[in-house]
Order: sequence, then structure tokens, then C-alpha cells
Amino acid sequence: MKDKILTGYKIVLGVMMLVSLVVSVIGVRGPLVSALWMADGLLILAGFIALVMSKSLLPYLIKRLGESVVTLLLIVTMVFVLLRMMPGGPFDSERALPPEVMANLAAKYKLDAPMHEQYFSYLKGVLQGDLGASFKYVGRPVTEIIGDTFPASLQLGVYALILSYLIGIPLGVMAASRHNTWWDSGAMLFAMSGVALPSFLVAALLILIFSFQMGVLPPALWEGPIYYILPVITLGVRPAAIIARLTRSSVLDVIRSDFVRTAYAKGLAQRVVLFKHVLRNSLIPVLTYSGPLIADIISGAFIIEVIFAVPGMGRHLIMSVTNRDYPLVLGVALLFSVLLVISNLVVDLLYAIIDPRIKLA
Repeated sequence: MKDKILTGYKIVLGVMMLVSLVVSVIGVRGPLVSALWMADGLLILAGFIALVMSKSLLPYLIKRLGESVVTLLLIVTMVFVLLRMMPGGPFDSERALPPEVMANLAAKYKLDAPMHEQYFSYLKGVLQGDLGASFKYVGRPVTEIIGDTFPASLQLGVYALILSYLIGIPLGVMAASRHNTWWDSGAMLFAMSGVALPSFLVAALLILIFSFQMGVLPPALWEGPIYYILPVITLGVRPAAIIARLTRSSVLDVIRSDFVRTAYAKGLAQRVVLFKHVLRNSLIPVLTYSGPLIADIISGAFIIEVIFAVPGMGRHLIMSVTNRDYPLVLGVALLFSVLLVISNLVVDLLYAIIDPRIKLA
């Protein structure tokens, strides 16, 4: 009965996620799309709660949440102190202003207060959901800037993440199953090239070939599904190559195990053995890499966003660092820290599903 419920849950969640993804990719907007994604989120949350309760992981979850709060506090403190220690100030790049105007600006943004007062004032605002107002985008709260730009960054990151798994895992499995053949050599050539080539070079090559020479894809902007292709491929190539290498190495270790030989002796097809028995036992390294990857692929798209004119957070982060926009830098750093902490926590909990031998305490 339990297995039937789990299978039904996976099917329902998979279908709903696929529908939501397709609707999002083709550019449909409106309350129906929001309702679909909300339903997906509730299903994932329900599955997460069921996992925690069935595996008796509640004490572990509480401990990890406490550690996560301490980690986020340390990150915010370090970024806050480093920003204040940097030479210059947020208004030094402006044209020369009278001392009275500089004093008024410092008073308005509380920059004339002692550092510890600024720090505790900022922490109080964070606890209340207020990340402050941007110094450079006058009149715009940081939460509003993040709310306007983060969806595009998230969309780009999710599409690239899906692409990297769809390419990397099958490629690694097939390379390992055909070890020391031309297929294995070709897959590893792709993997090494994907890791070695920088993203800005891949972007330039794709734009040159598909936009200027062939004229089949737009070189920039984020206005519809056809505009997503080049930036998603550019962002997904490197993680796909790394996942392919990790999968190949892990599958090569598992494929020599006794239970694999037993599966072949029972007459199971190679496809069944590889993707049902070998792959599951080979996913631990890929899963370990997935925690940092999820946060990195969403937060590391800044260069891609600038090259392809994606209206994400990349431009704002670069400008905020250049202009020393303290609230915006802190807000973006806090957001990406939360993503990294949550990703690692989810990955640790998934260990209990992938390999029941792993005990979390």
C-alpha cells in the first residue's frame, strides 16, 4: 500500500511539474500558472514533510535549521563588516558634493551612526522583512528590486539545471557502459571541453554561429521561448559536463559490483540494469554536487545575464558592488546564502532516499 501511494505521488508530481514547466516555457501568464506552481510547491512540501516524519528526521532537521540560522548570521555579519571596511563610500563616485549635502545623505541612510548601531539596525530590519532602500536606485526598496529581477534569474537557472541533468546523467551512464570505446572518448571530450571553456566564450561562439551566421536564434533579450535557448545552453553546458564526469566515474565503480553481475545473470536487459539498479547506487556523488550546483547555477548566471540582456539580478548585483550599494549587496548575498543553505539541507535529506544505508543524526 505504501509503495502504491509513493508511486502515485511521484506520477502526480511529475505530471504537474511537467505541465507547469511547459506552460512557463511557452510564455503563458496569469493566475492559472501561479496556481499550478503553488500546487507543485504544496505537493513538494507535503512530500518533504512525509519524508521527514517517515524517516524520523525531525530532530536532525531542527538541528540543521539551527545551524543554518547561525551560518546566515555569520555571512551577513562578514559581508556587512567587509563592506564598511572597504575604502571609500557609496557616494564617493558622484561628482563632488558640498559637505552639507554629504552629511545629509549620511544622516538619511544612517551612515553617520556607529558601525554596531548600523549593524543591529540592519538585523532588526531583516527580521521584519525589510532589507532597506537602495542607495543608487533612489526610492526603491531592495525587496522590490529582488522581487522584480529574481524570477528571471530563477527561470534561467531552473531551465539550465534541468538541461544539465538531462544531458549529464545519461551521457555519464552511457560512457561508463561503453568504457574505452569511441562513445566513452567522445563523451569525455565533451566533458573536458565543457569544464575548460569559460561561459563567456561559449556564449560568444553560440551567438556567432546561431545568430549571425545561421540567423535562426535571437542573440539577446528574454521575451519568449526562442530567446531562452542560447542563454540556457550556455549556462547548462559546464554543469552538464561536470555531472557527466561524476556519473561516469561513479557508474564505473558500481558496475563491477556483485549485484550487477547477478542482475545480468537473471537475464535483465542492459537498459534495466543500468538505469534501475546501477544508476540509483551511483547518484550519491551527483547528489553531493547538486547542493552547491543549485545555488551556483542560479547565482552564477550574472555574466550570462549581461551578455544575453536577461532582465535578472546580474546587472543589479554588478552595479551594486561597483557603486557600493550596501543594502543591495547585502540583500543579494543573503538571498544566495539562503539558496545555498536550503539546497544543501535538501540534498542531505535526499541521501536517506537514495541510499537507506546512510543514517542522518
